[in-house]
Amino acid sequence: MMAYDMQRIGIVGAGLMGTGIAEVCALAGFDTVLVRATAGEPSAAAARIRASMDARVKRGKLEADVVERAQSHLRVTGDRDALVDRDLVIESIVEDLPTKRALFSSLSSRLAPHAVLATNTSTLRVSALADNIRPRRTIGLHFFSPVPAMNLVELAYLAGTDPDVTPAAERFVVQLGKTAVPVVDSSGFIVNRLLVPLLLHAIRAYEQALAPADQIDAAMRLGCGHPMGPLALADLIGLDVVYAMAKLLYTDFRDPCYRAPALLRRLVHQGLLGKKTGRGFYDHTAKPAIPNPDVWELICSGQLAA
Repeated sequence: MMAYDMQRIGIVGAGLMGTGIAEVCALAGFDTVLVRATAGEPSAAAARIRASMDARVKRGKLEADVVERAQSHLRVTGDRDALVDRDLVIESIVEDLPTKRALFSSLSSRLAPHAVLATNTSTLRVSALADNIRPRRTIGLHFFSPVPAMNLVELAYLAGTDPDVTPAAERFVVQLGKTAVPVVDSSGFIVNRLLVPLLLHAIRAYEQALAPADQIDAAMRLGCGHPMGPLALADLIGLDVVYAMAKLLYTDFRDPCYRAPALLRRLVHQGLLGKKTGRGFYDHTAKPAIPNPDVWELICSGQLAA
């Protein structure tokens, strides 16, 4: 079979992950189209990508001429018809199966038969997304945040994936300067199946007043060599995202290690979602961030529901 290469890339979803994926694709020289998944002015996403590139120039990580070349490879639009000639289209929208399937159905009808659909899902099964849409040419390409800095891409494939797709996707990831780890399709793939229990166990330890948040994080940083403690990492990911991943994995596997602790449920229901809302396990409005005293008070009060 003739080797299949992905040269014309589309991304749907102009949030943090979508713009990050578009940025690295453009910097790698791919003809890149970023499409907003929701209504709104596309220029805001284009400006976010430019600002990210310019910040890397200031830090000495990129040359200014490289940024200008990358900008010439990038288009940002709200029109899905701009994707009709793409070899690979990566969705990066809300982590909701019906919403993603509706998008995939809309995209598949626009694309050529050879085109590959990819999902940036962190927890959903690729098979559930691809069923009766484009099952032989749908894969998972799970990037990590922040996309420009993180080198791993989990490449999830199905038993019936066309034989040219996975090698082409691996070559694409290598051209981005990243490492692809192929994995059989499964909820959570590799990283989140292992990471989510770690985060939940750290939350349980905190819930049980084993130690304050910063001490739990210091123990894992210094004792295990982690660059960031698990409670700080949960705040960075978003406590709502951690909760959603835990619920999905528990539903799928029924393993108690994925059951969300009461403290996590309480904070999410109160809208304390971590860094993006200013407060979670830490108070990020303080500079530098400090453990959120209200959470520690709640733990010590004994008022948490089991």
